[in-house]
Amino acid sequence: MPEAIKVLRAAGAGFEFEEFDVNADAYLRTGVAIPDDTWKHVAAADAILFGAVGDPRLPDAAYLAGVLLRLRFELDLYVNLRPARLYDDRLSPLRRDDRRQVDLMIVRENTEGLYVGMGGRFKKGTDQEVAIQEDLNTYLGVTRIIEHAFGIAKREVVMIDKSNAMTFAGGLWQERWKAISATHPNVMARHLLVDAAAMQLVKDPTQFEVIVTGNLFGDILSDLTAELVGGMGVAPSANINPSSGRGLFEPVHGTAPDIAGKGLVNPVGAILSAAMMVKHLGVPDMANAIEGAVESAIRARECTRDIGGELSTSQAGDAIVKRLRD
Repeated sequence: MPEAIKVLRAAGAGFEFEEFDVNADAYLRTGVAIPDDTWKHVAAADAILFGAVGDPRLPDAAYLAGVLLRLRFELDLYVNLRPARLYDDRLSPLRRDDRRQVDLMIVRENTEGLYVGMGGRFKKGTDQEVAIQEDLNTYLGVTRIIEHAFGIAKREVVMIDKSNAMTFAGGLWQERWKAISATHPNVMARHLLVDAAAMQLVKDPTQFEVIVTGNLFGDILSDLTAELVGGMGVAPSANINPSSGRGLFEPVHGTAPDIAGKGLVNPVGAILSAAMMVKHLGVPDMANAIEGAVESAIRARECTRDIGGELSTSQAGDAIVKRLRD
C-alpha cells in the first residue's frame, strides 16, 4: 500500500488519504474485525484502497468474513472486475507468437453464489457428519452482473457456468443470459461451461475480451488468468457498485506472512489497483499514465524478482514513480 500511495501522489492525485488499523493484530486484540467508528468512515469514503486480508494465526473464516466479505456484501459491491493484461512476453508461461495480445476482463458476480455462507454442518466431528453449502443466485443479481458485462464490452461477452450439472442455478443464468444478450445485438455473445473455459484460457487466452460468471468460478478463473500474464503479484481488482459509485480496490494476491517486511513483495498489483480506483473516480488519463509507467518499468526489468527484476518493493515503486515524473 505505501508504494501504491507513493505512485498516486507522483501521478498528481490530490486525494485525501485516511488510514485505518484493520488487520489481524487488531482483531486478535479486540475480537472485532472492523470497529463501528471505522466502518462509518469507510462506508462514507469515495473509494477504499485495500491491502489484503489473511493471517496464519486466524485459520477460521470469521476474520475474512468480518473484513473483506463484509465490505463486499454490506456495501453491495456486486461487480468484481479482474483484468488480465500481458505487459511483457517474458511474463507468460505461454509459448505462442500472439501471447502479447492477452488483454481480457473477468466480470465476477461478487455478492451471491457459494460465498454468502448459507448452509451448515450437522453432527459435526462425527463419522455421520453432513456439510451443506448453498449456492445463492437471484434474478436481480444475475441480471445486473450480465448487464454490466455487456456495458463494458466492445466485441464479445462470454458467459461461463456449469449449467449442465448445476441445473437450478444454471437454469437462471441461462435464462437471463439469453434474454439480455438478445438486447445487445452489436456485441457477440458466447457461452462456455467452466471446464471448457479453463481449457480454452490455457489454449488461447487472446480469444477472450470480457468474461462474465458467478462468484466461485470468477474467483478461480481469475487466478488462472493472472498466472497467464505474470502471476498474482501483477493482478489488480476492483469491487464496485455502479449505481452508488462505491468502490473497493485491492490486489488479488492476498497476504504473504512468510516474506512480510523483507522488501520482496511485488507492488504492481496494488499500484494497478490504485490505477483502477483513479479511473473509477473519473480521472482516466491519470490511470492510463500509471499503467503505462508500470508497463515501461516491467519491460525494462526494473521490478521485483518474481517478474524478472532485482529490485526491492520500494525500489520497484520508485522505478514507476520516476517514469511518471520524466
